[in-house]
Amino acid sequence: MSEIQFEIDGRQVKAVKGMTILGAARNEDIFIPTLCHHEELEPFGGCRLCIVELEVKGWTKLVVSCVYPVEKNIIVRTRSKKIDRIRKTIIELLMAHAPFAPDLMVLAKEYGADGDRYEKDPSFCIHCGLCVRYCDEVTGKNAVGFVDRGINKEISFIPEIAQKECDDCKKCFPLCPTSYLQAAFVLTKALAFAPSQPVLSEPESFKKKVTGE
Repeated sequence: MSEIQFEIDGRQVKAVKGMTILGAARNEDIFIPTLCHHEELEPFGGCRLCIVELEVKGWTKLVVSCVYPVEKNIIVRTRSKKIDRIRKTIIELLMAHAPFAPDLMVLAKEYGADGDRYEKDPSFCIHCGLCVRYCDEVTGKNAVGFVDRGINKEISFIPEIAQKECDDCKKCFPLCPTSYLQAAFVLTKALAFAPSQPVLSEPESFKKKVTGE
């Protein structure tokens, strides 16, 4: 494989063709925040927190580092006033949905984000897609998926599959950055997995009263 050399935060780094900026940065222990990335999954670019500033031949642009492939002689900046401002806004928007998520609270402190800036809509899911993608790409069970679109998009377990597969798996649970997934599963289990209750027969005394026996 051909080696590609470029710069991240003033440091010369090396990567191979096909590697992303995020992957190369992690190899060099350079921190770039992300909430939707996982080493075993295809890059998703959903949360946008891993945005970085890229300079090529004097021109700069913002790119999502988890999906952007490395290029020779590019200059990458992982922190700047512009990047920090964008990340701060993203964190504030996510906290409107999951205000007490531990990962978000840590990032809010780092970037000075105000968790009360936007009106609360506590769905507790930030649509990172980790559970959906892991269940599809790694386990192949497809027991959880997205329903609806846009602002109405939600994570939902497919009861017929989840009932058979999830109790013995639950590998996606630790991936959830907000712990919403566990709560959604408990709710689904309570509503859809509960065994049907037997119909109670009337007491003999009631039968005699009605029939006159």
